[in-house]
Amino acid sequence: MYPNLIQHIRKYVELDENDVLVLIKYIKLVSLKKKEFLLKEGQVCRSLYFVEKGCLRMFFINDKTVEQITQFALDNWWMSDYFSFMDNKPSDYYIQTVEKSEVLTIDVFSFEELLKELPQMERYFRIIMQRALAASQLKVKYMYELTKEEFYMHFCTSFPEFIQRIPQYMIASYLGLTPEYVSELRKKNF
Repeated sequence: MYPNLIQHIRKYVELDENDVLVLIKYIKLVSLKKKEFLLKEGQVCRSLYFVEKGCLRMFFINDKTVEQITQFALDNWWMSDYFSFMDNKPSDYYIQTVEKSEVLTIDVFSFEELLKELPQMERYFRIIMQRALAASQLKVKYMYELTKEEFYMHFCTSFPEFIQRIPQYMIASYLGLTPEYVSELRKKNF
């Protein structure tokens, strides 16, 4: 049950079969269609989401009423609005499926109980959060350091699975580029 999550956790911490049974009681599986929302702006984010299979995106609507994508999550990735989740405050973000998805959820109460019952999960989540923060910092650095074309090419070579599964206009939004510019780059480089 939940092979991707169990395998992912075991990359970072020990988890025996009894631990797996404990973990499973705190997790819920949600099957979602394409374009379904897990979170909308103004709602409190009450869960952490692990993509067992599929793809999610996180975005906000900017002052020009344009969607600005801040994050994607493919198979074996976590996503949440951590500020809203931690502080129980309304979110500024939307979380939506990009494709049909199987998502594992852990709500706030279950998360705290899980950490009490399986202390090694605190280490696991610390490692996951550190990796997410490091990736976010690197993205910001590349946005300032690389040309738009270099930034796009770096993304394509670093995350080829995104290029295959995510619509071009969404990739453009994530990279802070226009869809037309991304189209030009694709024609030029592929």
